[in-house]
Amino acid sequence: MSDQPEKISDVKMDMANLYREEAYTDLKTGGIRKLVPITLDGSEDLSRPPVFSGHTQVMSPHGPVPIQGAINAKNLEEAILGFPQAMEAAMNKMIEEAQQYQREQANKIVTPADLKNDGGIII
Repeated sequence: MSDQPEKISDVKMDMANLYREEAYTDLKTGGIRKLVPITLDGSEDLSRPPVFSGHTQVMSPHGPVPIQGAINAKNLEEAILGFPQAMEAAMNKMIEEAQQYQREQANKIVTPADLKNDGGIII
């Protein structure tokens, strides 16, 4: 049995897990997103920690590649100081996933020995 709703009107927001989003940038390196936990009345929920994530981009031979990842921080200053390491970790994870995808695709390559010969026609 699936936990997926059958129709869009069955989708409900978790009222105990609401966040307000704040965005910070230096207009050149990237940005930091802070999700501030809030209560139903919109006031800050001090019983839960904020959630930080960062985003930037790196250049590749094919153009800019977006990088984004979580930043382990308790406040904005820690998030700014942790930004470089978090983006490095996100980039390394992206590279690792791309290499894994390449390995999986390489295993799918069909060689001539794998092809069945039927009357001189390779099928």
